Amino acid sequence: MDRYVDDYKLDNEVLDTLAINRAINSCEYGDRVVFKNRLYRSGTIYLKSNISLYFETGAYLKASDDYSDFSNGIKFNDKLDINTFVNCDYDGLPKLFFIYGKDIENVNIKGLGIIDGNESIFYGECNEYFIEGAFYPRMPLMFIENCKNLSISGVTLTNSAFWTVHLVGCDGVNIDSVKILNNRRMLNADGIDPDHSKNIMINNCYIESADDCIAIKNTLKFVNYGDSYNIVVKNSVFKSSSAAVKIGTETCSDFYDIHFENIKILDSNRGISLQLRDSGNINDVYFQNIEMETHMFYPKSFWGKGECISITAIRRNENTILGNISNLHFENISATSEHGIFLYGDIRNIDFNRLNINLVNNTKYEKNLYDLRPNEDLKFINDNPKFIYSKFVKNVKFSNLNHNDLYELINIDNESDIVFN
Repeated sequence: MDRYVDDYKLDNEVLDTLAINRAINSCEYGDRVVFKNRLYRSGTIYLKSNISLYFETGAYLKASDDYSDFSNGIKFNDKLDINTFVNCDYDGLPKLFFIYGKDIENVNIKGLGIIDGNESIFYGECNEYFIEGAFYPRMPLMFIENCKNLSISGVTLTNSAFWTVHLVGCDGVNIDSVKILNNRRMLNADGIDPDHSKNIMINNCYIESADDCIAIKNTLKFVNYGDSYNIVVKNSVFKSSSAAVKIGTETCSDFYDIHFENIKILDSNRGISLQLRDSGNINDVYFQNIEMETHMFYPKSFWGKGECISITAIRRNENTILGNISNLHFENISATSEHGIFLYGDIRNIDFNRLNINLVNNTKYEKNLYDLRPNEDLKFINDNPKFIYSKFVKNVKFSNLNHNDLYELINIDNESDIVFN
């Protein structure tokens, strides 16, 4: 049965928050909550099991202009003491929610409408290169915890001020034909963040974001949900001012059986980035048929220096017991990039096969830095740019490698073990 939001709104209500939640609460098993072809303004929306949110063509759901419609009276500072690109430690639990669901199952969010996170109400410092938030963490567009069987399809998600789709402890998620269009200067506005989640399929998506497009994480707050595994991302196009595809940096549990296939990465700062900073391990990750174009963005904010591939394992702080990265497979990777391949830390057993890398120098920024953020002690390595920069890695094999000679070929420390076929 269809439950139209408009049927649940009272004449004296300015926002649609209560009407949307009334419609959701009225649903029985399998019912749809329908958003018609108009603008809806809302505070926090609470999902429940066995329902669908359906957006007709032209439906536009936008977050309210007033913090109090999401915050339950929580007060926030109007200026951060430290920029989030310097210090962004985060346990994973936000304080504000727009679309929220917990301990639910069999939920669908679909249609051809638009969901807008209204990022501008969260602005702090702004300049031509980046927009900082007024506080941290800000509001994700969707925060869904412990959901079994979730489907998101067809909709456009835009103007998120923080992680757009944060999936915590979810099992069985299908995200298909979704567009995420975020401001490419807005810091921390990730695309999709599976967090301690499993059995995830992300297919046929288009994502533009200032931060990572896909960021698979294991945050500390939700360590009880265990590992992240059986995740597939394929047939998609990404544009990122940070890393288009990332695992980390929150890595307190293990990651394994993760596949990226048939991906195009355009106009991005980093292409593929694995950033291990905590006690978890990253194993059995596959990258196949990936095209990318990377270049340096404003170097005082976004992490990375235009690398096509960056893999680092570094303790977050002196008390960290660090895991390791092993069994990575790269097959048929084509890149036009401003920096090459960066490998640093306890990284073992990597196969690179059929890489075609064209290095270019097309921005004004310094190329003699390697970015190790976030880390309390190591921030950067100062060295001339190399096609491959490697320290501490073991059993790395390159086969069928093609590259130009813009930079020196390689820097390998005495402890690394790299073979070229």
